[in-house]
Amino acid sequence: MNFQLRKAGVRLFQGGAVCFFLTLLAACTPASPAPTEPVAEAMPAMATPEIRPEPVKKDWLTVESPTPSIQVFGWWWHTHYYRDLDLVNEMGFHWVKQRFAWREIESERGKYNWAVPDYLLEIAEQKNIQMIALVDYPPIWLMANPEAENGPPIDFAEYGRFCYDLAAKYEGRIKAYQVWNEPNLAREWGDQPPQPHEYARLLQACYTGIKDADPNAIVISAPLAPTGTYSELAMPDEQYLVEMYRAGAQPYFDMLGLNAPGYKAPPTVSSADIAADPNLGGHRWAGFRHVEDMRNIQLLYDDPAKQVAILEMGWTSDPVNQDYRWFRVTEETKAEYLVDAYTWADENWQPWIGFMSMIYIADPDWSRLDEEYWWAITDGGYPEAELRPAYFALQALTLR
Repeated sequence: MNFQLRKAGVRLFQGGAVCFFLTLLAACTPASPAPTEPVAEAMPAMATPEIRPEPVKKDWLTVESPTPSIQVFGWWWHTHYYRDLDLVNEMGFHWVKQRFAWREIESERGKYNWAVPDYLLEIAEQKNIQMIALVDYPPIWLMANPEAENGPPIDFAEYGRFCYDLAAKYEGRIKAYQVWNEPNLAREWGDQPPQPHEYARLLQACYTGIKDADPNAIVISAPLAPTGTYSELAMPDEQYLVEMYRAGAQPYFDMLGLNAPGYKAPPTVSSADIAADPNLGGHRWAGFRHVEDMRNIQLLYDDPAKQVAILEMGWTSDPVNQDYRWFRVTEETKAEYLVDAYTWADENWQPWIGFMSMIYIADPDWSRLDEEYWWAITDGGYPEAELRPAYFALQALTLR
């Protein structure tokens, strides 16, 4: 999605990242499918970074399998946030994902403004809701390319320092951290070609900082954008994950982060069947169960004890934006598919599936012209929100 940065105290738009496929449209459109190259052949050799030796943990932190969650947008919308957490509770969910943009907390080195995160945590605690904090968006003064919307800091130690300070400030209160978002896309990596070996270093820095401050916090690796594109703009998520493991990332996350948009297919359809059907996308990654492909890579690298955290999942009902209309579903079908996705995971992915965080309780900034709006299960109205069919379907969701 298109993040809009406003400097000097003006707000940072906090959409999710479903438009990973917008950047990669040529690979997404079924009219001209491009086959995904095998992992072993398509990935050029990369240097392995120097990562501090550390024994692989045996007792990884886990949550109930599965644990439903949903993304909210409270940073700039305090009255809406209070109401939206009530909606989350009334739906029967008890976890939310919320972006904690680094640049909004530390505008100058060592000068922190904790007012907004203090508020977000206080209200969540009042309502007995736990938080997954997405930590990215460095301060402009730390970005190699200040014109990029998001990108790694020029000094990874600074990111580690911030992760430590954030976890120390909210020890025991923020229960889980997502370390970056979709680094296999150039637009999330300072408009540079994706570099999994560099992300491994970034992950190490943040993981070490968080664990030094709060050993009981769950650290989740950045979810990867499902794609088969290999270019300066993107790297296939399967290849990226392989290179993360090769680069030594394994000791530095408690859960493997993934994104799992459903595109056009029902959630129970296998990746093989989707790959065989151009009308469903024609690629294994173009469906919810691509999660299983990524789990197989986790097993290949002898990492079975870690749970998988799905950090974005959903279907769009977008009738407006051309790039999304080919895989739109009705609001009623969205409701059915979301329930089926949780049910599939509950029946087939235990105990290795952890968080399943869907999108979204709507950001009040969105209008019907925004593609993000059509992934949501509510509207952004206030004081009353229009609740879509998926909200009521999930309210009735029963897991084992």
